[in-house]
Amino acid sequence: MGMLDFIKDAGEALLGKAQAAEPPAPGPDADAANRNAGEAIENYIKSQGLDATGLDVEFDGATRTVTAYGVAEDQETKEKIVLCCGNVKGVEKVNDKMSVSTASAKATYYTVKSGDTLSAISKSVYGDANKYNGIFEANKPMLSSPDKIYPGQMLRIPPL
Repeated sequence: MGMLDFIKDAGEALLGKAQAAEPPAPGPDADAANRNAGEAIENYIKSQGLDATGLDVEFDGATRTVTAYGVAEDQETKEKIVLCCGNVKGVEKVNDKMSVSTASAKATYYTVKSGDTLSAISKSVYGDANKYNGIFEANKPMLSSPDKIYPGQMLRIPPL
């Protein structure tokens, strides 16, 4: 549990251009926009084949923060759900209020920089460029190919 920082201008475009750029002023319009954004992120999580008991995603446009609640089956699923919440254009922080049914080792996170490849990231974190496939597998289904990473994207780095 805790707060994770993300790059606001990187990620899936789920919130619509206006809300990703600037949230609406406080009031009923902002409340509706926040509910719609939370639902869009929750639907994105489910479209990735991820789920948790009691999954609830809330978005606060004023602070650009997503709060995720629920109980994931395992640590890997929880971490993927949190990444789905944060790798959305317009989101700066994810408040992880989730828990897991089955505890296991936690992954670390890496924010992709311009020019990075999974091989280079693997060399940096594991000391072996050939272990890139472990990073790719740890980030499926959000990654469809090892070549489709982008600057600002946060990735799970599983323990060896």
